[in-house]
Amino acid sequence: MTMRSGISAYDTWQVGRVSVMDAVVAVASKPGVLAHGGTDAPAGMLAEAVATRRPSAAGARSLHLGSGNGLVPAVAQAVGFAPLAVDRYAANAEATRRSLLASASPGAHDGQSPPAVFHTACVNPHVEAGSCELVTIRIPTDKLGVQLAVVEAFRALAVGGRCLLAGANDEGAKPAARLLEQLFGAARLENQHSGCRLLLAVKTADVPADGVLATTPWLDCETFFEQPVVVGGTAFVLATRPGVFSWEHLDEASRVLADLMRVDDGETVLDLGCGAGILGVVAARLTPAGSVCMLDADADAIRCAQRTARMAQCLNVDVRASDVCSAVAGRAFDVVVSNPPFHLGKGTDLAIPRAFIEQAHAHLHRGGRLYLVANRTLPYERLIAEVFGEVRMAHDGRRFKVIGGVRRA
Repeated sequence: MTMRSGISAYDTWQVGRVSVMDAVVAVASKPGVLAHGGTDAPAGMLAEAVATRRPSAAGARSLHLGSGNGLVPAVAQAVGFAPLAVDRYAANAEATRRSLLASASPGAHDGQSPPAVFHTACVNPHVEAGSCELVTIRIPTDKLGVQLAVVEAFRALAVGGRCLLAGANDEGAKPAARLLEQLFGAARLENQHSGCRLLLAVKTADVPADGVLATTPWLDCETFFEQPVVVGGTAFVLATRPGVFSWEHLDEASRVLADLMRVDDGETVLDLGCGAGILGVVAARLTPAGSVCMLDADADAIRCAQRTARMAQCLNVDVRASDVCSAVAGRAFDVVVSNPPFHLGKGTDLAIPRAFIEQAHAHLHRGGRLYLVANRTLPYERLIAEVFGEVRMAHDGRRFKVIGGVRRA
């Protein structure tokens, strides 16, 4: 079968020039990247604060947690830091890499290592303790994620190093400020506007002010929350970590889809946006003579899904980090199952589910089936009808619906 060719709107990168104080940098973006089509006030505050600082020596390291579109590390690079950037989401990590390359002076990376950008939620393996002069944190929206970022920042900073943290008040900026004070001993408000705060803390000693906070078990990348679940009468153990979708319990939508999806033995299955992997392992049990490929943009979701598959002893499963279907270019499947994300930041963004539906169609064999679960208020029927030419309703519940289509051509 020939795959559809062409680049969709979701896959189209744009690069624009941005002035921050005296620094002019390039910022790459596309749908799925933080602040695409707009601005992110906390990142802007961090960029302005970084633009006013200079490294104490050439090549001094800066670390950027939650690098987003790469604006903040690009400004750090422009003022003389050697930036290390971390983001757990594939599109953001790729945007940061492109922004740093486009912002570098001509020939800066010729014959040298590419920009140090890590698609990961685990900083420890990549950044030595006490190796950074500056750390910036664009706070995540989950409480444990903020705690982990603050602890990672303290660990990575040299004594005398500075931590800049920014976020919106309704994302938890005030509790994040208290975490900074607990660990660093003090934190001060540097700026606030547009419902956002920028805070500064200085590392004054190797030992954190709150030793209990600094021993959070999630710093160990091999620590997982393992929860027994029963789906379709079969027992599984789901491995999760903070920040992974519905990490503390099996979400109801995934359970509904797992019970309803039809997979015949010998069929190939794509679990698109796999999270911790429950749909993939259920599908693997349904098609022992077939195979299952699980994809997710979240670096920790990939590690969790791999562990979930190992504990389920599913040997016919392949788990890959992917921005939608980028990791399976040229492949086609008999069945695609998906519980797609529809939040980008605090809002609802249909660009991502649209990309899921378009790429699901492109990666199905003729006659292949899509099963998609969603909140019943979301207008996915229109998107599916536009791409598949039809909509099939498998379940219409009080909270969730399972819809899909069959690829006809």
